[in-house]
Parts: sequence; structure tokens; C-alpha cells
Amino acid sequence: MTTAPRIGMVAGEASGDLLAGLLLQGLKARWPGLTAAGIGGPKMAAQGFEAWWPHHKLSIFGYVDALLNIRELLSIRKQLGTRLLAEKPAVFIGIDAPDFNFGLETRLREGGVKTVHFVCPSIWAWRAERVEKIKRAADHVLCLFPFEPELLQKHGIGATYVGHPLADAIPLEPPQAACRQLLNLPADATVVALLPGSRRSEVRYIAEPLLKAAQIMQASKPGLQFVMPVAPGLRSLIDPLVQRHAQGLNLSVLDGRSHEALAACDITLLASGTASLEAALFKRPMVIAYRMHAFNWWRIKGRNYQPWYGLPNVLGREFLVPELIQEECTPENLAREGLAWLDDTARAERVRQRFTEQHQLLRRNTAQVAADAISQVLAGA
Repeated sequence: MTTAPRIGMVAGEASGDLLAGLLLQGLKARWPGLTAAGIGGPKMAAQGFEAWWPHHKLSIFGYVDALLNIRELLSIRKQLGTRLLAEKPAVFIGIDAPDFNFGLETRLREGGVKTVHFVCPSIWAWRAERVEKIKRAADHVLCLFPFEPELLQKHGIGATYVGHPLADAIPLEPPQAACRQLLNLPADATVVALLPGSRRSEVRYIAEPLLKAAQIMQASKPGLQFVMPVAPGLRSLIDPLVQRHAQGLNLSVLDGRSHEALAACDITLLASGTASLEAALFKRPMVIAYRMHAFNWWRIKGRNYQPWYGLPNVLGREFLVPELIQEECTPENLAREGLAWLDDTARAERVRQRFTEQHQLLRRNTAQVAADAISQVLAGA
């Protein structure tokens, strides 16, 4: 394609917006006049993306949240599909959000629009039934992890390993001193970052045990400094929890700035998800936490094909860092595991070395490799 394409895109929640913003950078480097529209957030908007709906509309986790919002989600997807079919973009790129995007991609593909899905669903973990959905929905899948294309190709699905754009964006050596200065943190302090997640449901279930764990840790080590970056739109949920559970805690609450917090900290306690991969790329020892509605947990418990949930552990194929899920996600357990990292510097150094290896594995100049793959799709290859 010699002319700049028009593309449709959908990214849900903060992690999808981040991935899509980095992908758009690569696409615009190849096609400077490229235009894109659909559902997205501020990172995409910074690349000139036209958001017909904001990305937070898709910031939903689990069956309960989905059921509560199903009518609005189906209405948005129907309207968006109709508009995209009328515009007929050169390609549609669905960024993660498979429960929303697969149905949309299938409709668009049947209507003659080429489709690419960015981020292979974790069929290797617990959603193998999605393979047939992917096959119907996507002309091509862009995979973040090196073992995924072979799994998809066995089912006749075109796929390319593109690495993770965050591995390109985050430096191999995190700028700890500079970020501490930016966040007004003492250069010699021991800093713990608390990341309660980017979804409202995550904050409701995870922020409180993180804050209570911080109180326990501070009682054990009074000099600790805590930082809590808060995803856009969630401050109204966080502030009452901080007032209730963080009295006397040496805590700085930040609007966004999660990368600066991860670079500045010594260790982190965080919600499972993209944040755990970001922490690994910043070479930070971590404790992975996750809690959800009891019904959601009942639906997924026992369906995991492997023992790991956190991405650093999935990539390492072992428990490099502790995972405290559902009933185990208590303030006492979180504090114990966090303090254990601070008390064992040799262990912390070993895991930092493993994270450096993962960082190098995932560095693939993702934006360019993804743009090459999308170019092949546009060319009909």
C-alpha cells in the first residue's frame, strides 16, 4: 500500500490504550498520513486517534461486571460495527479486549474488512475454547510472547511474534535516581510501590489489602516510603480507602505516573496483569495480588492449565515471584512476602537478572515488526 491507510481500532482500559498508542507510533512512522478511529484512550489520542467512545467503557472484568453492563456494551459494539462497515477501513485492529473485539472482528471480517488482533488471548493458560473464535475473527494475530504463534499456527491461524512494545519503551537500566527526584522521594529511602490495578473492580477488591499490608510493613520497618500511582478516573475510589486504611502511613498517592513509581521503587506489591510485566521490565521484585467477586472466582477456579497467573512467572515457567490469589490475598500474607524481598538482597538480585533476560527476549522493535505484519495483511499475503 502506497497511500496512508484509514484504520479502525478498539482498545479497552489503560493497558490496551498503552499498547495501541505504541503501535500507532510504529504505524505512523511507516505511513505518516495514517488516520485511525474507534474506541481508545489518551495514549492513542496523543497519536491523533479519533475516539468515538472512550476506552474506559470497556474497563470491565469478570462475569458479574459484564452482566451488569451487557446492554450498553452490546449497543456500543453494534453501533461501532455499523459505522466501521459504512467507512470500510483498510484494516481493523482489535487491541486485547477479546470478549468485545472477537464478535466485532467477526462481523467486520464477514463484511469484507481485514482484521488483525493484537495480543493473543491466553489459550495456553485457561481459555482454549477461544481458538475457534480467534479463527473466525482474525485474519492475523500479533503475539506478545514467543511461544504463541506456533500454538495458533497449529490451528491454521496466521500469527507473528512481535515482542512487547513496553520492552522497547522501557530502558534496560531503570532511571531510579532520576525518577525519585521527579517524585520528590529521598534518594536513600527504601520505597515500596503499591499498584491496585486499572479497573474499578480491581481497586474495590485489591486496594484495601495493599494499604493494610503497607501498614504492617511500616510497623516492621518504620523508615519505609510508599507510593501508589492511580489510574485515570479512579482517584474517587482510592481517596476514601486511603483515608480509611492509611492513617499515619508514609504514602504518596500519584495521579498516573506508574512507570515513574516502578522505576523509583525498590519493590512493588501489585495487581496481576500488565503491571506485573511492567514491574519485571523495570527489574523490580514484586508480590502479585489478585482478588475478584466470589462468583467470578468460582467460574474460573480449576480451569487454569498451568500453576502461574503472573506474566513474569508464565514467561519464566516457574514461580520467580510470589502470587497471592483470592483467599491468600490478605494483608498479612502480602506484608510477609514484601518484607521477605527486603530482607533477602541476594534473592532480589537473582530475580532482577532473570527479569533482564525476559526484557531482552521481549525486545523486538515491536512497532516496526507489527507494522510489517499489518502491511502484509493489507497486501493480501
